[in-house]
Amino acid sequence: MTVFTSLVTWFGIGVAAVSLGYLLVAVAAMLLWERRRSGPVARTPPMTVLKPLCGSEPELYENLKSFCDQDYPDFQVIFGVRSSDDPALPVVHRLMSEFADRDLQLVIDERVAGDNYKISNVMNMAPLARHDCLVIADSDIRVGPDYLGRLAHALRDPEVGLVTCLYRGHAAGPVWSRLGALFINEWFAPSVLVGRAFGYRAFSFGATMALRREVLDRVGGLESLVSHLADDYLLGERVRGLGLQTVLSTYMVGTTVYEPNLQALWHHELRWARTIRTVQPVGHAFSFITYTIAVSLIGSLVAWGTPWAFGLPAAAFALRSALHLMVSGRRGASALSDLALLPLRDVLSFLVWVMSFGSRRVQWRQQHLSVHTDGSMRLRAHRGVLERALIRSQRETEFRS
Repeated sequence: MTVFTSLVTWFGIGVAAVSLGYLLVAVAAMLLWERRRSGPVARTPPMTVLKPLCGSEPELYENLKSFCDQDYPDFQVIFGVRSSDDPALPVVHRLMSEFADRDLQLVIDERVAGDNYKISNVMNMAPLARHDCLVIADSDIRVGPDYLGRLAHALRDPEVGLVTCLYRGHAAGPVWSRLGALFINEWFAPSVLVGRAFGYRAFSFGATMALRREVLDRVGGLESLVSHLADDYLLGERVRGLGLQTVLSTYMVGTTVYEPNLQALWHHELRWARTIRTVQPVGHAFSFITYTIAVSLIGSLVAWGTPWAFGLPAAAFALRSALHLMVSGRRGASALSDLALLPLRDVLSFLVWVMSFGSRRVQWRQQHLSVHTDGSMRLRAHRGVLERALIRSQRETEFRS
């Protein structure tokens, strides 16, 4: 074995060992987190929940209902859509009828202030907010009745500028949905908790962003976010820029994961990866160590012929299985059936990471976007749209002539 070959072999083994070490820390971080899941609640201040909606989604009624059914004395929920024929409207009307005693309001406003349609939607809703404590939460989020009370307790600290929540995925579709939920629960969430264990505090997730109105005004308001794809990350960065804390609540919300096919899953996760790459390039570059099975397979190939070669993937799968059973063991038989998906999930995540460096183009719902290095974005016209526009222009020119 040449010196170069020896160095490559030990480098491969070393990287795989670091990845295995990360997974051990992730297991410990998840164990500690599970012990901290309960927490105190508060009954003040009054709060307004802003729920931007766009179309029908699996379990939309159950998700939105959970925000209406809060054990909290004074709160308002505002639903917002951009069109009077939005498929989410029947669900909203049903909830407004069922919870007639609650302060529920609906905004239908097609105005668009920027390329981020979600933030544009929230901007249209914001003038109706009656309270100074605002909660912005995505449409696919589900919570328990103590959700607002837990957020309110954290916001009572004047040093806290924003409170956010980690989330747990619930598959509501075929195997691609299960793969998507696995990524959230056993790759994304542990990586957040490992960062937290080592002192990282730059958290802000669209699942929940709770803050006071005066803080939002001081960072430039919603207007300052409307041209950015990573609006949640940017909001957290600006709040920290005021010298205030962004706090990861011990309350974990649920999110409904529906991926009808591999293409949908791929586009969704590639958008996440490329967005993270733009706002946290260094962290994203080294995030490959979280894909332990894929890294250990590469390490075993590099170290082929050594005693370590076959042990690395086996150790990686064993640790991944331990984390999986710890996180989802309460689901019984379904948790065991998902064990077979772990290698596929890990390799798929690694491939998404690799492809995230290939371009800055992403797809968000029906929008085709380009993301700049500062996280801002611009719409990209789809080729078919451009072709139809060109034909239309040619026909108009011929007609005028």
